[in-house]
Amino acid sequence: MLEVKNAKMMYGDLVAVDHLSFTIKPGDIFGLLGTNGAGKTTTFRMIMGLLDPTEGEVLYNGQRVGYHNVNEIGYMIEERSLLTKITVKELMLYFGQLKDMNPAVILERLDYWLDRFRIPEYKNKKIKELSKGNQQKIQFISAIINSPKLLVLDEPFSGLDPINTELFVEVIRDFQKQGAMVVFSSHQLDHVESFCEEVVVLEKGKAVIEGRLADVKRAFKKHNIFITGDADPDQLRQIEGVLDVRENANGLKVKIADEFVSKAVFDYIKTCENITKYDVEKASLSEIFIAKVGHSHEEV
Repeated sequence: MLEVKNAKMMYGDLVAVDHLSFTIKPGDIFGLLGTNGAGKTTTFRMIMGLLDPTEGEVLYNGQRVGYHNVNEIGYMIEERSLLTKITVKELMLYFGQLKDMNPAVILERLDYWLDRFRIPEYKNKKIKELSKGNQQKIQFISAIINSPKLLVLDEPFSGLDPINTELFVEVIRDFQKQGAMVVFSSHQLDHVESFCEEVVVLEKGKAVIEGRLADVKRAFKKHNIFITGDADPDQLRQIEGVLDVRENANGLKVKIADEFVSKAVFDYIKTCENITKYDVEKASLSEIFIAKVGHSHEEV
């Protein structure tokens, strides 16, 4: 279990993280989100034991992170940090032995992951000879070569095409099934929404959204109604509680203040002809994120 308890981190007079608390249990995939400079990287560094919080504590299985448990942790940073003049094999032997792994085990696992990521031919190629996407795969392999029980991923999908993104998602899911704790940050909120059950959204070091994603969406209250057919946008806008009506190629997207407004919208829809779609959905994580932090971010 990973426990962040009332953690505060200061750089001089700057408060980078302000009394942050959350818990991640085995098998959890946890989203740590926020705008640039919100405190995500500092939080990752505290989780990894690279920084000691000014106040509070971060515990991994009841203990502070140190050399005694670092072998159970994998970390993939947003910026590529590969040694480009050596081969993939040499790089993985280097990283694996930093985790006290046997060289034979490292090479066995490397072969497995290269096959899994469909790049077995790159084993003896230098890092600098690889495309950016394939370097991203190698960096991911370096984070998981030790089969970590805590996997920390900072923007793992950055620069990946949809096919390779799905490969990464499958591997993350596999680690989840094996009971690993996964905490990651991504600006691609659709991925966060698709497989994170719990999230924390930081803004200026403070948690402005936190908890189970289903509860966060329920508490936000604002919903969307998707309509396809002959509904009149102007008529919809006149309904009390309708916040916005947008037209697109697939029909109308109607934003409403809460689920109770949907009845009034439905009463109007019943008077229309040729309605082929009427779906009420909770607001997306992206919409909640923009509503909670977008305005304050624009003022910075």
